[in-house]
Amino acid sequence: MAELLLPLPARASEHQSACLVMADLVGSTLLAHRLPLENYAALMAEFVQVLILSFEARGGQVLQHQGDAVLALWPAPRSGQGVRAALETHERAARLGLAGVLGVQLQVRAGVAVGPVITGMVGGQLSAYGLPVNYARRLCDAAAPGETLVCEGVAQQSCPAGMPVARLLPPLRGFGPESRAYTVTLPQTPGADGMKTG
Repeated sequence: MAELLLPLPARASEHQSACLVMADLVGSTLLAHRLPLENYAALMAEFVQVLILSFEARGGQVLQHQGDAVLALWPAPRSGQGVRAALETHERAARLGLAGVLGVQLQVRAGVAVGPVITGMVGGQLSAYGLPVNYARRLCDAAAPGETLVCEGVAQQSCPAGMPVARLLPPLRGFGPESRAYTVTLPQTPGADGMKTG
């Protein structure tokens, strides 16, 4: 019996070095239990919309959003903008207007990874494939509420000035012993220069 295969995309896929950012809302399942469905749906829609707009304002391309998570891509030379966008998600979620009205406090976790990917249109939507996509998701899953984790390549080369690397985490399972994750934060003092390692 012959296997059915999906046709290859008509347009050639593009190889590029890219920065992938995954941001995810913490505790969305608990919120779904706690809030009336209409309120929960409106809150998720506002949360995702704010993230999409903030990523796009920083020059990112949103690849997908599902439920309470958003994945976006920046060209590798603009990874610093991706890191800033990831860090800004925490404050944006905390200041979400509807969350205040509903009496809930939102927290985000985020992951940032850089490396080679292939991009192309699938089902009318830009998609990316490669280890950085999976790595960003793993970093996001490993992050604590309110935390942004970045891969070693981002920590060494792409963190904007004033964003110190706070701590080193154990290697992430499935990405080899050399894969390391770092916590980054926004600068405490405007105009601060340099990046510290902990």
